[in-house]
Amino acid sequence: MMQFNRFALAALPAALLAVSAYAAYPAWQEGNTYTAGTYVSYNGHDYQALVTHTAYVGAGWTPSSTPTLWKDLGVSSGSTPTATPAPTAAPTATPVPVTNAPTATPKPTAAPTTAPTATPAPSSSCYQVWSASTSYNGGAQVTYNGRNYTAKWWTQGNVPSSSTGDGQPWTDNGPCNGGTPTATPVPVTSTPTATPKPTATPVPVTSTPTATPVPGTPTATPKPTATPIPTTGVPTATPTPSAGGKELGSYFAQWGVYGRAFEVADFVSNGSAAKMTYVNYAFGNIYQKNGGYECGAGIDKLEQGATNPNAADAGTGGDAWADYGRTPARLVDPSKPYTWDSPLAGNFGELKALKGKFPNLKVFISLGGWTWSKWFSAASATDALRKQLVSSCLDIYIKGNLPSYSGRGGAGSLAGVFDGVDIDWEFPGGGGQPYNTFSAADKQNFTLLMKEFRTQLNALGAANGNKHYYLTAALSAGKDKIDNTEPVNYAQYFDFVNLMTYDFHGGWEYTSTSYMDAAGENHANAAAKTDFHSNLYVDPNGPNYLDPKTGQRGVASYYNIDDAVKNLVAAGLPASKISLGVPFYGRGWTGVPNVNNGLYQQATTPAHGTYENGIEDFKVLKNAAGTIYVHPVTKQSWKFDGSTFWSYDTPEVIQTKIDYTKANGLGGMFSWSLDGDDSTATLMTALSKIRQ
Repeated sequence: MMQFNRFALAALPAALLAVSAYAAYPAWQEGNTYTAGTYVSYNGHDYQALVTHTAYVGAGWTPSSTPTLWKDLGVSSGSTPTATPAPTAAPTATPVPVTNAPTATPKPTAAPTTAPTATPAPSSSCYQVWSASTSYNGGAQVTYNGRNYTAKWWTQGNVPSSSTGDGQPWTDNGPCNGGTPTATPVPVTSTPTATPKPTATPVPVTSTPTATPVPGTPTATPKPTATPIPTTGVPTATPTPSAGGKELGSYFAQWGVYGRAFEVADFVSNGSAAKMTYVNYAFGNIYQKNGGYECGAGIDKLEQGATNPNAADAGTGGDAWADYGRTPARLVDPSKPYTWDSPLAGNFGELKALKGKFPNLKVFISLGGWTWSKWFSAASATDALRKQLVSSCLDIYIKGNLPSYSGRGGAGSLAGVFDGVDIDWEFPGGGGQPYNTFSAADKQNFTLLMKEFRTQLNALGAANGNKHYYLTAALSAGKDKIDNTEPVNYAQYFDFVNLMTYDFHGGWEYTSTSYMDAAGENHANAAAKTDFHSNLYVDPNGPNYLDPKTGQRGVASYYNIDDAVKNLVAAGLPASKISLGVPFYGRGWTGVPNVNNGLYQQATTPAHGTYENGIEDFKVLKNAAGTIYVHPVTKQSWKFDGSTFWSYDTPEVIQTKIDYTKANGLGGMFSWSLDGDDSTATLMTALSKIRQ
């Protein structure tokens, strides 16, 4: 998970102060932190801070433009103020986040701002006309249809008139007077860095292989003969068959509500929700607590690990503001708006509304991910630690006992929202973020942790009228990762697993110190070549097929869908419990020579992406320049424009994966992630044919 700055909510005071006379106060300063009740002067007016907050540089939170942060006391008069208690009625203003926090698996997103969007006075002049093809930094000013707008953070392609408000990139400054433009925004040609960006959990939820395996691994693994862990007193998973016979799901990314401005309501309105059987909410984090390790919520903390894995507090972030603090820009049920005293708001509140609209749609909390898998190994090391972790997770997400956060949460407030737990431990035995705990015992402890989850979920279900709570997991497609677990033993505890069959190759191979090349060596590969990131079959003529040291198949060559499925089934997991992963995004390179339509060519750098170089959403790639090709052996599509190469799935390629899933008796399919699809759900519509 790439994680950047965001802001959390400060408590509103019990009573606001009304001021009868005014004095000249210190000038407001960008970058200062102001406590509730502080007086400042700005542009000839005096203001009083309504909540404690920091005026972050670049956020544009001036007193005149943020009425939920500042009360305008009128023109400065130079007299002494007299404080008069105001009525203590419950506040109705929308809370504004004011502290840093992260968000989540591995995709950085553009920086949000939760500053209010009240319309200021009309601007004095017009600015440069907004252009859909131009990238704008935070603070850039444009004119669109006779009105002036200011960018809150980096943005491109978001029409200003329909992109204002909470979670949207533009502030409407009112009509302009037609004067000569006075400001010219500077186009951005790469991922912006001037404005903090949220990224709660890394995007996508899988990573490239990093552990060093033995070169020349065999093409098939004999089915293990290890004795399964006894299940006495631990009922195995007995899922209820879904309509259509196949599961169809996707991940909803916690941080997608920021730069991508993608709400739960958006996958309802585009038709995706009606097609799916389950949704995974990514992600929840695990913390050191009470002498062990526990799930946590109500935490707003900047995640350092996404950009600095060596930071002392890497992997310990949280984003309660996205989870249940903020007011979404669009609602699943507009007839039930959130108020200041709603126990749930944010994504959790919307998932609850989603359940009300689609009662048969299962919603799971996904724990961990690329950035938040730090403590899984340590937390599963002993029976007592496993019990402590599982109990804490179920208390929050299944029993619904959310910690209080800015007036929201409370005992039972989240009850009924989540139908189960999805474990995304990346990865048992190592190979994830460098700050993760790991152990040689992870292979067995992963199984034991799943047994504990199943035990406690079943006990809780029995106490709740024999309700079945689901247990799933996101599993790596790499043979080296599969070999670090015990599918034959853990299979009995899962309803199904999400096999992360994507991110097989990508632009990170040029810079990462944890990229496994064909020889099974972990280092950056300056000679990396364009390749597929979600291919169905291996290409024997591809650059990663043979290990140059042994002349046998390299470990990286096993990163393809067919080999992943075969290796997992051979290791003991029933095919019927495998849900096959489909990416709603692409991986790309640029500076690619116009040879072989760009395939298997050495590039100069990862391709430019909206939120991170080397990665781009399908909704953008479908309109990008270039010609689409499909490899006859791998069955993966790519787009090439003579210089830039993107590997991604088209609806036609998705159909080949649907055919494969059905032919091999797999349990279903899923995607990462919902916000990568377009507004008409082109990919989800194609994927839904798995249920026909």
